[in-house]
Amino acid sequence: MTKFLQTLKNRNFINQATDLDNLDKKLSENKITAYIGFDCTAKSLHIGSLIQIMMLRLLQKNGHQAIILLGGGTTKIGDPSGKDKARQILSEADIESNLEGIKKSLEKFDLSKEDLSLPKFKFVNNEEWLKNLNYIEFLRDIGYQFSINKMLTFESVKNRLDREQNLSFLEFNYLILQSYDFLELNKRFGCNLQIGGSDQWGNIVSGVDLIRRINSQNNKSEEVFGLTSPLLLNSEGKKMGKTADGAIWLDENMLSPFDYFQYFRNVKDEDVVRLLFYFTEISEEKIEEYQKLQGQELNKIKEILAFEATKICHGEKIAKECLEKAKEIFLNKNQDAFKEIKIPKNSKLIDVMILSDSAPSKSQARKLIQSGAVKINKEKISDENYIFTKNGDILSVGKKKFFKLSIE
Repeated sequence: MTKFLQTLKNRNFINQATDLDNLDKKLSENKITAYIGFDCTAKSLHIGSLIQIMMLRLLQKNGHQAIILLGGGTTKIGDPSGKDKARQILSEADIESNLEGIKKSLEKFDLSKEDLSLPKFKFVNNEEWLKNLNYIEFLRDIGYQFSINKMLTFESVKNRLDREQNLSFLEFNYLILQSYDFLELNKRFGCNLQIGGSDQWGNIVSGVDLIRRINSQNNKSEEVFGLTSPLLLNSEGKKMGKTADGAIWLDENMLSPFDYFQYFRNVKDEDVVRLLFYFTEISEEKIEEYQKLQGQELNKIKEILAFEATKICHGEKIAKECLEKAKEIFLNKNQDAFKEIKIPKNSKLIDVMILSDSAPSKSQARKLIQSGAVKINKEKISDENYIFTKNGDILSVGKKKFFKLSIE
Protein backbone atom coordinates (compact mmCIF):
# COMPACT_ATOMS: atom_id res chain seq x y z
CA MET A 1 0.00 0.00 0.00
CA THR A 2 1.28 3.50 -0.85
CA LYS A 3 2.61 5.63 1.99
CA PHE A 4 -0.29 8.09 1.85
CA LEU A 5 -3.02 5.44 2.16
CA GLN A 6 -1.01 3.43 4.70
CA THR A 7 -0.68 6.52 6.89
CA LEU A 8 -4.42 7.22 6.60
CA LYS A 9 -5.12 3.62 7.62
CA ASN A 10 -2.62 3.60 10.49
CA ARG A 11 -4.04 6.83 11.94
CA ASN A 12 -7.67 5.64 11.56
CA PHE A 13 -8.57 8.35 9.05
CA ILE A 14 -10.49 6.06 6.66
CA ASN A 15 -14.18 5.39 7.20
CA GLN A 16 -15.38 4.41 3.69
CA ALA A 17 -13.89 4.46 0.20
CA THR A 18 -15.25 3.75 -3.26
CA ASP A 19 -12.32 1.65 -4.51
CA LEU A 20 -9.24 1.57 -2.28
CA ASP A 21 -7.34 -0.98 -4.39
CA ASN A 22 -7.52 1.07 -7.59
CA LEU A 23 -6.93 4.31 -5.68
CA ASP A 24 -3.78 2.76 -4.25
CA LYS A 25 -2.69 1.78 -7.76
CA LYS A 26 -3.36 5.33 -8.99
CA LEU A 27 -1.33 6.78 -6.14
CA SER A 28 1.60 4.47 -6.90
CA GLU A 29 1.63 5.49 -10.57
CA ASN A 30 1.46 9.24 -10.24
CA LYS A 31 0.68 12.20 -8.04
CA ILE A 32 -3.03 12.93 -7.69
CA THR A 33 -5.21 15.96 -7.09
CA ALA A 34 -7.76 15.69 -4.28
CA TYR A 35 -10.26 18.09 -2.81
CA ILE A 36 -12.20 18.72 0.35
CA GLY A 37 -15.09 21.17 0.43
CA PHE A 38 -16.15 23.51 3.23
CA ASP A 39 -19.33 25.55 3.17
CA CYS A 40 -19.17 29.06 4.57
CA THR A 41 -21.67 28.89 7.44
CA ALA A 42 -19.43 30.53 10.07
CA LYS A 43 -16.37 32.78 10.19
CA SER A 44 -14.15 29.86 11.10
CA LEU A 45 -14.05 26.08 11.06
CA HIS A 46 -13.92 24.20 14.36
CA ILE A 47 -12.18 20.97 15.29
CA GLY A 48 -15.03 18.94 13.79
CA SER A 49 -13.31 19.71 10.44
CA LEU A 50 -9.79 19.14 11.74
CA ILE A 51 -9.56 15.49 10.68
CA GLN A 52 -10.06 16.54 7.04
CA ILE A 53 -7.53 19.36 7.46
CA MET A 54 -4.93 16.91 8.75
CA MET A 55 -5.63 14.76 5.69
CA LEU A 56 -4.94 17.80 3.50
CA ARG A 57 -1.53 18.12 5.17
CA LEU A 58 -0.84 14.42 4.54
CA LEU A 59 -1.66 14.95 0.87
CA GLN A 60 0.86 17.79 0.78
CA LYS A 61 3.55 15.80 2.59
CA ASN A 62 3.29 13.07 -0.03
CA GLY A 63 3.56 15.54 -2.90
CA HIS A 64 -0.09 15.47 -3.97
CA GLN A 65 -2.10 18.58 -4.85
CA ALA A 66 -4.73 19.52 -2.27
CA ILE A 67 -7.67 21.66 -3.40
CA ILE A 68 -9.82 23.39 -0.81
CA LEU A 69 -13.23 24.13 -2.28
CA LEU A 70 -14.98 26.98 -0.47
CA GLY A 71 -18.73 26.82 -0.94
CA GLY A 72 -19.59 30.39 -1.81
CA GLY A 73 -22.34 28.98 -4.03
CA THR A 74 -23.55 25.89 -2.15
CA THR A 75 -23.76 27.77 1.16
CA LYS A 76 -26.73 29.62 -0.34
CA ILE A 77 -28.66 26.34 -0.39
CA GLY A 78 -27.57 24.31 2.60
CA ASP A 79 -26.47 20.70 2.94
CA PRO A 80 -29.08 18.39 4.57
CA SER A 81 -26.42 15.78 5.38
CA GLY A 82 -26.42 15.00 9.09
CA LYS A 83 -28.88 17.81 9.84
CA ASP A 84 -32.29 17.67 11.54
CA LYS A 85 -33.58 20.83 9.90
CA ALA A 86 -32.89 23.24 7.08
CA ARG A 87 -29.82 25.44 7.33
CA GLN A 88 -30.37 29.14 7.97
CA ILE A 89 -30.14 31.12 4.73
CA LEU A 90 -27.28 33.65 4.90
CA SER A 91 -26.88 36.89 2.99
CA GLU A 92 -24.25 37.14 0.26
CA ALA A 93 -22.29 39.59 2.42
CA ASP A 94 -22.26 37.14 5.35
CA ILE A 95 -21.21 34.27 3.09
CA GLU A 96 -18.34 36.32 1.64
CA SER A 97 -17.20 37.38 5.12
CA ASN A 98 -17.34 33.77 6.35
CA LEU A 99 -15.44 32.58 3.26
CA GLU A 100 -12.57 34.96 3.94
CA GLY A 101 -12.47 33.94 7.62
CA ILE A 102 -12.38 30.22 6.78
CA LYS A 103 -9.70 30.75 4.15
CA LYS A 104 -7.57 32.64 6.66
CA SER A 105 -7.90 29.92 9.30
CA LEU A 106 -7.06 27.19 6.76
CA GLU A 107 -3.98 28.99 5.45
CA LYS A 108 -2.35 28.43 8.85
CA PHE A 109 -2.21 24.69 8.15
CA ASP A 110 -0.48 24.99 4.75
CA LEU A 111 2.88 23.19 5.01
CA SER A 112 4.23 24.82 1.84
CA LYS A 113 4.95 27.96 3.88
CA GLU A 114 7.66 25.99 5.68
CA ASP A 115 8.72 23.73 2.79
CA LEU A 116 8.63 25.45 -0.61
CA SER A 117 9.07 22.10 -2.37
CA LEU A 118 5.54 21.06 -1.37
CA PRO A 119 2.48 21.96 -3.48
CA LYS A 120 0.53 24.87 -1.99
CA PHE A 121 -3.09 24.56 -0.94
CA LYS A 122 -5.22 25.62 -3.90
CA PHE A 123 -8.33 27.60 -2.87
CA VAL A 124 -11.31 27.54 -5.23
CA ASN A 125 -14.80 29.06 -4.80
CA ASN A 126 -17.69 27.11 -6.39
CA GLU A 127 -19.56 30.38 -6.81
CA GLU A 128 -17.38 30.71 -9.91
CA TRP A 129 -19.34 28.09 -11.87
CA LEU A 130 -22.62 27.86 -9.93
CA LYS A 131 -23.63 31.52 -10.02
CA ASN A 132 -24.46 31.70 -13.74
CA LEU A 133 -25.75 28.18 -14.38
CA ASN A 134 -28.47 27.95 -17.01
CA TYR A 135 -31.18 26.02 -15.16
CA ILE A 136 -32.71 24.36 -18.24
CA GLU A 137 -29.35 23.26 -19.60
CA PHE A 138 -28.28 22.07 -16.15
CA LEU A 139 -31.40 19.91 -15.78
CA ARG A 140 -30.97 18.50 -19.28
CA ASP A 141 -27.23 17.77 -19.08
CA ILE A 142 -26.77 16.98 -15.37
CA GLY A 143 -30.13 16.55 -13.64
CA TYR A 144 -31.24 13.57 -15.69
CA GLN A 145 -28.14 11.66 -14.57
CA PHE A 146 -29.55 11.37 -11.01
CA SER A 147 -32.07 8.84 -9.77
CA ILE A 148 -34.57 10.09 -7.18
CA ASN A 149 -35.05 6.48 -6.09
CA LYS A 150 -31.35 6.21 -5.23
CA MET A 151 -31.21 9.64 -3.58
CA LEU A 152 -34.01 8.58 -1.24
CA THR A 153 -31.86 5.71 0.05
CA PHE A 154 -29.04 7.95 1.27
CA GLU A 155 -28.93 8.22 5.06
CA SER A 156 -28.87 12.03 5.05
CA VAL A 157 -32.18 12.09 3.16
CA LYS A 158 -33.73 8.93 4.57
CA ASN A 159 -33.29 9.94 8.21
CA ARG A 160 -35.05 13.27 7.70
CA LEU A 161 -37.97 11.61 5.89
CA ASP A 162 -38.21 8.78 8.45
CA ARG A 163 -38.58 11.40 11.19
CA GLU A 164 -41.16 13.22 9.05
CA GLN A 165 -38.99 16.35 9.12
CA ASN A 166 -39.32 18.77 6.25
CA LEU A 167 -36.78 18.38 3.45
CA SER A 168 -37.14 21.20 0.95
CA PHE A 169 -36.57 20.92 -2.79
CA LEU A 170 -33.86 23.54 -2.29
CA GLU A 171 -31.89 21.15 -0.05
CA PHE A 172 -32.58 18.21 -2.34
CA ASN A 173 -30.59 20.01 -5.01
CA TYR A 174 -27.52 20.18 -2.76
CA LEU A 175 -26.43 16.63 -3.57
CA ILE A 176 -26.58 17.39 -7.30
CA LEU A 177 -24.59 20.61 -6.92
CA GLN A 178 -21.88 18.95 -4.83
CA SER A 179 -21.61 16.21 -7.46
CA TYR A 180 -21.34 18.90 -10.12
CA ASP A 181 -18.55 20.54 -8.09
CA PHE A 182 -16.51 17.34 -8.35
CA LEU A 183 -17.18 17.21 -12.10
CA GLU A 184 -16.02 20.81 -12.56
CA LEU A 185 -12.87 20.27 -10.47
CA ASN A 186 -12.15 17.14 -12.50
CA LYS A 187 -12.47 19.08 -15.77
CA ARG A 188 -10.56 22.17 -14.65
CA PHE A 189 -7.79 20.72 -12.50
CA GLY A 190 -7.76 16.97 -13.12
CA CYS A 191 -9.09 16.37 -9.60
CA ASN A 192 -9.67 12.64 -9.15
CA LEU A 193 -10.32 12.20 -5.41
CA GLN A 194 -12.92 13.76 -3.15
CA ILE A 195 -12.48 13.51 0.63
CA GLY A 196 -15.11 14.37 3.24
CA GLY A 197 -16.65 13.42 6.56
CA SER A 198 -18.69 10.23 6.82
CA ASP A 199 -21.95 12.22 6.62
CA GLN A 200 -20.90 13.19 3.07
CA TRP A 201 -20.78 9.62 1.76
CA GLY A 202 -23.98 9.85 -0.32
CA ASN A 203 -22.90 13.15 -1.88
CA ILE A 204 -19.42 11.84 -2.66
CA VAL A 205 -20.63 8.59 -4.24
CA SER A 206 -23.05 10.61 -6.37
CA GLY A 207 -20.18 12.79 -7.62
CA VAL A 208 -18.08 9.74 -8.50
CA ASP A 209 -21.04 8.22 -10.39
CA LEU A 210 -21.74 11.47 -12.24
CA ILE A 211 -18.15 11.77 -13.50
CA ARG A 212 -18.11 8.12 -14.58
CA ARG A 213 -21.34 8.60 -16.55
CA ILE A 214 -20.12 11.79 -18.23
CA ASN A 215 -16.75 10.20 -19.02
CA SER A 216 -18.49 7.16 -20.47
CA GLN A 217 -20.57 9.37 -22.76
CA ASN A 218 -17.37 11.09 -23.93
CA ASN A 219 -15.44 7.82 -24.31
CA LYS A 220 -13.07 8.67 -21.46
CA SER A 221 -11.77 6.03 -19.08
CA GLU A 222 -10.28 8.19 -16.31
CA GLU A 223 -11.12 6.87 -12.83
CA VAL A 224 -12.19 9.03 -9.90
CA PHE A 225 -12.52 8.10 -6.24
CA GLY A 226 -14.26 9.03 -3.03
CA LEU A 227 -13.06 8.62 0.53
CA THR A 228 -14.61 9.57 3.87
CA SER A 229 -13.15 10.03 7.33
CA PRO A 230 -14.95 9.18 10.59
CA LEU A 231 -16.90 11.83 12.44
CA LEU A 232 -15.12 13.25 15.48
CA LEU A 233 -16.72 11.39 18.38
CA ASN A 234 -15.56 10.81 21.94
CA SER A 235 -15.28 7.43 23.64
CA GLU A 236 -18.99 7.64 24.53
CA GLY A 237 -20.01 8.09 20.91
CA LYS A 238 -20.90 11.78 21.30
CA LYS A 239 -19.76 14.50 18.90
CA MET A 240 -16.67 16.39 20.01
CA GLY A 241 -15.81 19.98 19.25
CA LYS A 242 -18.16 21.82 21.57
CA THR A 243 -18.13 22.64 25.27
CA ALA A 244 -20.49 24.48 27.61
CA ASP A 245 -18.74 27.66 26.47
CA GLY A 246 -19.21 26.99 22.75
CA ALA A 247 -17.39 25.50 19.75
CA ILE A 248 -13.64 24.82 19.67
CA TRP A 249 -12.86 27.23 16.84
CA LEU A 250 -9.63 27.21 14.84
CA ASP A 251 -9.59 31.02 14.59
CA GLU A 252 -7.71 32.64 17.46
CA ASN A 253 -10.12 35.60 17.36
CA MET A 254 -13.06 33.30 18.13
CA LEU A 255 -11.30 31.09 20.68
CA SER A 256 -8.06 31.99 22.41
CA PRO A 257 -5.08 29.68 21.78
CA PHE A 258 -4.93 28.99 25.51
CA ASP A 259 -8.56 27.81 25.58
CA TYR A 260 -7.77 25.69 22.52
CA PHE A 261 -4.78 24.21 24.37
CA GLN A 262 -6.88 23.56 27.48
CA TYR A 263 -9.58 21.75 25.51
CA PHE A 264 -7.09 19.10 24.45
CA ARG A 265 -5.37 19.12 27.86
CA ASN A 266 -8.66 18.15 29.48
CA VAL A 267 -9.93 15.40 27.17
CA LYS A 268 -11.01 12.11 28.72
CA ASP A 269 -8.32 9.49 29.36
CA GLU A 270 -10.07 7.14 26.92
CA ASP A 271 -9.79 9.67 24.07
CA VAL A 272 -6.20 10.91 24.36
CA VAL A 273 -4.39 8.27 22.26
CA ARG A 274 -6.96 8.38 19.44
CA LEU A 275 -6.64 12.17 19.30
CA LEU A 276 -2.85 11.89 19.15
CA PHE A 277 -3.32 9.91 15.93
CA TYR A 278 -5.81 12.44 14.56
CA PHE A 279 -4.44 15.83 15.56
CA THR A 280 -0.67 15.52 15.91
CA GLU A 281 2.12 14.48 13.58
CA ILE A 282 3.86 12.31 16.17
CA SER A 283 4.91 8.98 14.62
CA GLU A 284 2.56 6.01 14.92
CA GLU A 285 5.32 4.05 16.68
CA LYS A 286 5.67 6.69 19.39
CA ILE A 287 1.92 6.93 19.92
CA GLU A 288 1.72 3.15 20.29
CA GLU A 289 4.25 3.46 23.12
CA TYR A 290 1.98 6.01 24.79
CA GLN A 291 -0.90 3.51 24.65
CA LYS A 292 0.82 1.52 27.38
CA LEU A 293 0.76 4.40 29.87
CA GLN A 294 -1.90 4.69 32.57
CA GLY A 295 -2.89 6.77 35.56
CA GLN A 296 -0.94 9.96 36.22
CA GLU A 297 1.32 9.25 33.25
CA LEU A 298 -1.65 10.04 31.00
CA ASN A 299 -1.59 13.65 32.19
CA LYS A 300 1.82 14.05 30.59
CA ILE A 301 0.46 12.58 27.35
CA LYS A 302 -2.48 14.99 27.43
CA GLU A 303 0.02 17.81 27.77
CA ILE A 304 1.85 16.52 24.70
CA LEU A 305 -1.45 16.29 22.80
CA ALA A 306 -2.41 19.85 23.75
CA PHE A 307 1.02 21.23 22.84
CA GLU A 308 1.26 19.45 19.47
CA ALA A 309 -2.32 20.25 18.44
CA THR A 310 -1.87 23.91 19.40
CA LYS A 311 1.48 24.07 17.56
CA ILE A 312 -0.12 22.87 14.33
CA CYS A 313 -3.03 25.31 14.61
CA HIS A 314 -1.39 28.40 16.16
CA GLY A 315 2.37 27.93 15.76
CA GLU A 316 5.14 26.65 18.02
CA LYS A 317 5.80 29.97 19.77
CA ILE A 318 2.19 30.33 20.92
CA ALA A 319 2.02 26.64 21.86
CA LYS A 320 5.03 27.11 24.16
CA GLU A 321 3.40 30.18 25.74
CA CYS A 322 0.20 28.18 26.37
CA LEU A 323 2.19 25.34 27.90
CA GLU A 324 4.07 27.69 30.23
CA LYS A 325 0.89 29.47 31.24
CA ALA A 326 -0.81 26.14 32.01
CA LYS A 327 2.14 25.10 34.15
CA GLU A 328 2.11 28.44 35.96
CA ILE A 329 -1.59 28.16 36.80
CA PHE A 330 -2.01 24.47 37.49
CA LEU A 331 1.41 23.41 38.77
CA ASN A 332 2.87 26.43 40.50
CA LYS A 333 -0.44 28.04 41.50
CA ASN A 334 1.15 31.36 40.56
CA GLN A 335 -1.58 34.01 40.69
CA ASP A 336 0.47 36.28 38.42
CA ALA A 337 -0.42 33.88 35.61
CA PHE A 338 -4.13 34.60 35.97
CA LYS A 339 -5.60 36.99 33.42
CA GLU A 340 -6.28 40.36 35.03
CA ILE A 341 -9.67 41.98 34.50
CA LYS A 342 -10.75 45.44 35.62
CA ILE A 343 -14.37 45.64 36.75
CA PRO A 344 -16.65 48.52 37.81
CA LYS A 345 -17.41 49.01 41.51
CA ASN A 346 -20.26 46.82 42.87
CA SER A 347 -20.23 44.56 39.80
CA LYS A 348 -22.45 41.48 39.91
CA LEU A 349 -21.03 38.03 39.18
CA ILE A 350 -23.17 37.47 36.09
CA ASP A 351 -22.04 40.81 34.61
CA VAL A 352 -18.38 40.06 35.30
CA MET A 353 -18.71 36.73 33.49
CA ILE A 354 -19.90 38.56 30.38
CA LEU A 355 -17.23 41.24 30.77
CA SER A 356 -14.45 38.63 31.02
CA ASP A 357 -15.79 36.62 28.04
CA SER A 358 -16.07 33.55 30.26
CA ALA A 359 -19.67 33.14 29.05
CA PRO A 360 -21.19 34.26 25.72
CA SER A 361 -24.54 35.26 27.24
CA LYS A 362 -26.30 35.71 30.58
CA SER A 363 -28.33 32.55 30.05
CA GLN A 364 -25.11 30.58 29.50
CA ALA A 365 -23.55 32.27 32.53
CA ARG A 366 -26.52 31.18 34.67
CA LYS A 367 -26.13 27.58 33.49
CA LEU A 368 -22.46 27.61 34.45
CA ILE A 369 -23.24 29.09 37.87
CA GLN A 370 -26.06 26.60 38.51
CA SER A 371 -23.84 23.68 37.48
CA GLY A 372 -21.24 24.61 40.10
CA ALA A 373 -18.61 25.52 37.53
CA VAL A 374 -18.02 29.02 38.94
CA LYS A 375 -15.79 29.69 41.95
CA ILE A 376 -14.53 32.81 43.70
CA ASN A 377 -11.31 32.27 45.63
CA LYS A 378 -11.83 28.48 45.22
CA GLU A 379 -15.34 28.60 46.76
CA LYS A 380 -18.33 27.62 44.61
CA ILE A 381 -20.81 30.46 44.10
CA SER A 382 -24.46 29.82 43.30
CA ASP A 383 -25.71 33.43 43.48
CA GLU A 384 -25.56 35.17 40.10
CA ASN A 385 -26.04 38.53 41.88
CA TYR A 386 -22.98 38.11 44.08
CA ILE A 387 -21.27 41.53 44.30
CA PHE A 388 -17.51 41.98 44.20
CA THR A 389 -16.29 44.43 46.85
CA LYS A 390 -12.51 43.96 47.06
CA ASN A 391 -9.51 43.83 44.78
CA GLY A 392 -7.63 40.62 44.05
CA ASP A 393 -10.53 38.17 43.99
CA ILE A 394 -9.83 35.13 41.79
CA LEU A 395 -12.73 34.12 39.57
CA SER A 396 -12.53 30.66 38.01
CA VAL A 397 -14.99 29.33 35.43
CA GLY A 398 -14.66 25.61 34.82
CA LYS A 399 -11.16 24.15 34.63
CA LYS A 400 -9.89 26.49 31.93
CA LYS A 401 -10.62 30.12 32.75
CA PHE A 402 -9.07 32.06 35.64
CA PHE A 403 -9.26 35.79 36.27
CA LYS A 404 -7.71 38.11 38.83
CA LEU A 405 -10.19 40.96 39.43
CA SER A 406 -9.39 44.57 40.24
CA ILE A 407 -12.06 47.18 40.95
CA GLU A 408 -11.81 50.42 38.97
